[in-house]
Amino acid sequence: MLSKEELKERNSEFWTGFQKEMRNVRSSDGRRINWINYPLQVKDLYLRMESTGKFTRFSLDIQPKDDGVRAILWEQMTELRVVFEDAMGSSGIWEEFDRVFAGRNVSRIYWERTDLNFFNKEDWPEIKAFLKEKLIAFDSFYQEFKDILITLAE
Repeated sequence: MLSKEELKERNSEFWTGFQKEMRNVRSSDGRRINWINYPLQVKDLYLRMESTGKFTRFSLDIQPKDDGVRAILWEQMTELRVVFEDAMGSSGIWEEFDRVFAGRNVSRIYWERTDLNFFNKEDWPEIKAFLKEKLIAFDSFYQEFKDILITLAE
């Protein structure tokens, strides 16, 4: 088991390396982009990437304070489901009520691999490839449909 400091170092090594690999990848609209902190431009809509000893996950979390706004954004995403999953290259897991965070309902759409272990450095190239593929696919979808989501969230 890793100490807290060792885990912090490993996380830093992985995410810094991933950010360097993504540095020269442009957004589908040709812009430079900070892939680690993807600019969604929608308050309370979050793109999350996580990797543990049990899974690697890429997710879109919808968690506004107002549950009505969450419901509207969720409904719009379900209407775009076929297009979204086509852009992502596979079906995602859709959970309208994934969990409660800070008193807010969280809806989550995610893609996950359970065969990758963050603590095995030999898995890192495949973890990075999975996240890179999903980020680029998401960007392609988002650049086309972001105006709809931004308008709904206002």
